[in-house]
Amino acid sequence: MTAVHPENTSAHDTRKLLVQRGSLHWVHWSVVILSVILTIGAWYISSEQVAGKNQAEFRRQAEQVVTLVEERMHLYENALWGGVAFIDASDQKITHNKWLAYSNSLHIDEVYPGINGIGIIHNIKPENLASYLAETQEERPGYEIHPKHNKLEYWPITYIEPVGPNSGAVGLDMAFETNRYTSIKKARDLGTAQVTGPITLVQDARKTPGFLFYAPFYKAGRKPTTIEDRQKNIIGVTYAPFIMSKLMLGTLASQNRQIRIKISDGGTLLYDDEDNVRSGQNSKDDDPLFTQTASVEMYGRNWDFDIQSSLSFRNATSSSQPYWILVGGLIIDSLLLGLFILLTQSNRTALRFADEMTLALKEESKRLKKSNDDLEQFSYVASHDLKAPLNSIKQVIGWIEEDCGDIIPDESKEHIQMLKSRSQRMMQLLKDLLDYSQVNRFEYSVETVSIQQMTADIVFLLGAEDKLSCNAPDIEIQIPRAPLEIVLRNLFSNTLKHHNSETGKIKIHYTNREDGHELAIEDDGPGIPDHLHDKAVEMFQTLQPRDKVEGSGMGLAMVKKIIEFHGGTFQIETGRKTGTCFFVFWPFEEVR
Repeated sequence: MTAVHPENTSAHDTRKLLVQRGSLHWVHWSVVILSVILTIGAWYISSEQVAGKNQAEFRRQAEQVVTLVEERMHLYENALWGGVAFIDASDQKITHNKWLAYSNSLHIDEVYPGINGIGIIHNIKPENLASYLAETQEERPGYEIHPKHNKLEYWPITYIEPVGPNSGAVGLDMAFETNRYTSIKKARDLGTAQVTGPITLVQDARKTPGFLFYAPFYKAGRKPTTIEDRQKNIIGVTYAPFIMSKLMLGTLASQNRQIRIKISDGGTLLYDDEDNVRSGQNSKDDDPLFTQTASVEMYGRNWDFDIQSSLSFRNATSSSQPYWILVGGLIIDSLLLGLFILLTQSNRTALRFADEMTLALKEESKRLKKSNDDLEQFSYVASHDLKAPLNSIKQVIGWIEEDCGDIIPDESKEHIQMLKSRSQRMMQLLKDLLDYSQVNRFEYSVETVSIQQMTADIVFLLGAEDKLSCNAPDIEIQIPRAPLEIVLRNLFSNTLKHHNSETGKIKIHYTNREDGHELAIEDDGPGIPDHLHDKAVEMFQTLQPRDKVEGSGMGLAMVKKIIEFHGGTFQIETGRKTGTCFFVFWPFEEVR
């Protein structure tokens, strides 16, 4: 058996290692794959953020539409109750001329767009029908109640203004039709304003969906407390007829909507943008981005709102931000892969060159010096060549900005700036992550600390003497200095970042408890809503959009971890309308 010299074995292993380094290793592929995953992750997160922002905008517009309809209905209700007050003030002796004067004072066309008119309906018992007709016909000859029915009472329309477009409704008896009759009795019995189910108004030639709105009034201008008394003392109701399409046109006329709506009552369609909005104004999206349903109690009825986004919403909310993040990330990933390939090629070149040099040394020793010089020169060239791809990674974003600055749109320029700022944010995030991970790696000795002096030093180190003032007690306590300083610095920095005014104020209150120190750090900033307290102390969380506030969103998380590591507690005061107050409890520690 031939013996293998140890030196040859070592050289063989070294060369084998160099050969392995001359090809892409699993580490290289892992880095590239991880980089691609991060790029896709950033693209996905950006896409989700855009989608979330768009969904919030859709919900805002949807809620705005529902709110506008509710507010408009409240406005009409006020007009009806105003009519009731006018009737009561006139001792319930209303003539046609009086009601006309009241109607004219409302300026219906200007103040109440969408309403068809406003009128009075009286409740007439059979025994009083003859006298009611005689009195009404004396003022307006030819007045008749219609149509005939078999009910034991009458609810005829006595007055309606403007009478011109509503002439067909004069004398119409609400008892002839179920929806009209049911709702008017409900208004009488409850003493509240009520709307009818879907009906077709007799004055609507197009026979489109509509409804009536009632407000009851009683004898002596009072509102009885029981249903029985209300039924006995009812005089009638003020009412307003509505054609649903006109109501919606008057309600939403001034809104530049990017959503389409349908309104139904008990499965019966009241309104549909498909029939009333021109396609060019708010085109239908066959595959809407968002849809929403809402059921709203509307004066005794439930109106169901079916809301969906339109094509104009899709066009207005489209964003190329995720696309540019994906493209920029893939470019950087490609450059990274190119760098690894260049590194491996350079390593193979070096290995091949070394082999040639070794063979040359064996053949001709007198060329040793020249070979060494050539090898040194090669090392310089290889090192110089490796700098180029590294610099290209740093400059690629600058190249894109410089070469394409005149042709890319302003929005894309903003995206490039966003890539730069978020790269810087990532460096800050890594630093904060390192600090966060090292919180529990060190033990600190208890020292004598002046609260007033420490807070003054922190304000100075933050460079915030002109922006932040701190009122702290002039006391000394026994506590680990370094972690307490980190806690206060992060809280002060948080106040600086989120303060709306040019200057801010911080007050510190100290309580010496039996088991530890209690600090209350209070500022006069915008405050943190109660429902966001838990979110505020989570990692990577900011209560404002990241582009509007500096930092990584880890300040309060780090504060909480430091305090809890030392056995304390960290809380945010609830129920505040302005400002924020942080409670820090730090148990006593032994002096070492």
